[in-house]
Amino acid sequence: MYFVANWKMFGNLKSINTLDKVIKFSKSKEIKKGRLIYCPPYTLITSFFKKFENCLIDIGGQNCHESDDYGAHTGFINSRMLKSIGANYVILGHSENRIKGETDKLINLKIRSAIKAKLKVIFCIGETLKEKNSGKTNSILSKQIKFGLDKVKKKSNIFIAYEPVWSIGTGKIPKSKELQQTVEFIKKKFKGKLPKILYGGSVNPKNINDLTKIISLDGFLIGGASQSSKKFIDIVKKTFN
Repeated sequence: MYFVANWKMFGNLKSINTLDKVIKFSKSKEIKKGRLIYCPPYTLITSFFKKFENCLIDIGGQNCHESDDYGAHTGFINSRMLKSIGANYVILGHSENRIKGETDKLINLKIRSAIKAKLKVIFCIGETLKEKNSGKTNSILSKQIKFGLDKVKKKSNIFIAYEPVWSIGTGKIPKSKELQQTVEFIKKKFKGKLPKILYGGSVNPKNINDLTKIISLDGFLIGGASQSSKKFIDIVKKTFN
């Protein structure tokens, strides 16, 4: 079971001290078969990598440029650069970036670049509330998967993170039956070896018990709640209780 902490635009060097509880927890028997992955802002990746040096917590980035090579792209970093500073994962296609203009085609280029750099990709897909209410959830997810993973042959390093846009930051989550059906629909889109399926969108200690009823999920992409070590640990503990 995977637990991915997406810190978004949060944290500074002092924030690293809050991770001591998580490190201690990662070495305990309570974590069982849980895998912890932190995706902090670029500014903290190297510091997190050093902090987690003697434990099994992994590191990822929150986005990357689509180019494989260095170039005149002020303010960006690519997948090779992420890999060079200790990242093994990268979140791509997050709705917060789609809203700012990232297209399926651009996300596809980023995914292909990340796979080439031997990063594992957490590929976010999800529908808006308007699309959900119009009964377009499956067609939207199909489109995002089809174009996002175009020409991506090696899918063993792909994680699909289903994040309903209407759920992110709202405290609302899909009903268990709806979520189960959506996860099963996503799995049917793949032949052969299935990717890992994560759920993201307002995951917190209060609703994790409901979310763990979806037995076909392989883990969770956790946003705001992951910024608190206590809440993050509580989510992991409740998953296995």
